[in-house]
Amino acid sequence: MTERNPRNPQDPRSPHQNESWDEGGPERLYVITGGRTAWAGRAAIDLVSLVVARAEADPLLQPEQAAILRLCRSPLSVAEISAYLRLPVSVITVLVADLLDRGRVEVRAPVPLAMLPDAALLEAVIHGLQRL
Repeated sequence: MTERNPRNPQDPRSPHQNESWDEGGPERLYVITGGRTAWAGRAAIDLVSLVVARAEADPLLQPEQAAILRLCRSPLSVAEISAYLRLPVSVITVLVADLLDRGRVEVRAPVPLAMLPDAALLEAVIHGLQRL
């Protein structure tokens, strides 16, 4: 009996090797999102929106939503969540929107550039500290 690697579908020892269900196929994505492709909520959720979990995952959630809650114990962008879960950003946006509607996550806009300190000021501080 060969040992199987559940993390890598390309590995010949993977349990997904002989499955007919395409893990990244459009049918699976349709099922995950319930056929929805967009969210008409109050706030815009985009690639750089930061997501923070406000609740623990429970067994009643979809596995993907539970994974989002586990990942977002500290702030992560939608793009990072998408990369970690290997799902399209559009799917992550719908799942995060559902969690937001239920109050399980908080979505924040990233810090605007205008609020960040001036690069020249930071360089002056660094040079000043190096002279000490």
